[in-house]
Amino acid sequence: MQYRRFGQTNLPYSIFSLGTMRCLSSPQVMQQTVNRAIELGINHIETARGYGKSEEFLGLAFKEVDRDRFFLTTKLPPSLDTAQTDQWIDESLQRLGVNSIDSLAIHGLNTWEHLDWVENGCIRAIRNAIADRRVRHVGFSTHGSLDLILAAIKTDLFEFVNLHYSFFFQRNEAAIELAHQKDMGVFIISPADKAGMLHTPPQTLIDLCAPLSPLEFNYRFLLRDPRITTLSVGAANPGELDLPDLEEDLSIETAIDRLNERKAIDPDQCSQCYACLPCPESIHIPEVLRLRNLATAYDMTKFGEYRYRMFENAGHWFPGNKANRCTDCGECLPRCPEQLEIPKLLRETHDRLNGKPGRRLWQD
Repeated sequence: MQYRRFGQTNLPYSIFSLGTMRCLSSPQVMQQTVNRAIELGINHIETARGYGKSEEFLGLAFKEVDRDRFFLTTKLPPSLDTAQTDQWIDESLQRLGVNSIDSLAIHGLNTWEHLDWVENGCIRAIRNAIADRRVRHVGFSTHGSLDLILAAIKTDLFEFVNLHYSFFFQRNEAAIELAHQKDMGVFIISPADKAGMLHTPPQTLIDLCAPLSPLEFNYRFLLRDPRITTLSVGAANPGELDLPDLEEDLSIETAIDRLNERKAIDPDQCSQCYACLPCPESIHIPEVLRLRNLATAYDMTKFGEYRYRMFENAGHWFPGNKANRCTDCGECLPRCPEQLEIPKLLRETHDRLNGKPGRRLWQD
């Protein structure tokens, strides 16, 4: 296992972190998964108040593990109520059975209102918790827009950021660069599942990434960037913690060339410039067309269906209306540098990817 400095926290995190959102079947499975992670050299475990019984199950598991062998992150929702945040911190400490939390993140800083709540509310409670050593470091996790992420980083309130970034979604590169300039730790959320369901890739993607698997290709793409500290591995059980061997010096450049060349088969690929926004119908046009890009170029249709069904069903975690809301107003057309027939592509994408609505994993 390799280790990297987590920005200004100075904590030496393993390049893979155990994320526990999916490890909720039983305390026994959590115990086995934590034990396996530590055996593999993983020294960072991440959870959240919102992950069902994750904190409670981890608290039981930690009774059998030397506290000095791991760093712990938990996450709390943004709130204007400082007293509530203070109570949440104490509740997390109690459930986890620890005296202090190494890294506390604002969970889902996804809207401008959330940022206001942090700046004028819960950050005061967190600073008090840092002062009395219940918490060591503070950061935020986000599924928000790039503009929002950059604004949050510029507040200088945070020591690290958890965000989405992968070969298949490079929109947040500017946030990674700004975080690096601020000496913030960078934690990549879901580089397997939400990066493209890379545990179960289509054959086209397998062929394009060979001899690496698509998952190992994405891991290598991310970890060759020294600005990135650690990648989340969201294991549901210890069997899902079989990590790739990254010691062998294998280039990913040939796979990158193949992947980039493959996009040329579709003349309607969206460049992801975001110039088409805002949409009067609140359709997240670039994200809809990104899912179309992946489906047409790499046959990642199942992933596209999985993510597209989140629209209108996941609130601020995955904002935007579905593409069938398009009224052909045409406002987006003159903004598009590729001169794409956006309304037509939106309808085609909806017909291709729509289906049973998705939901957040921990929702009832």
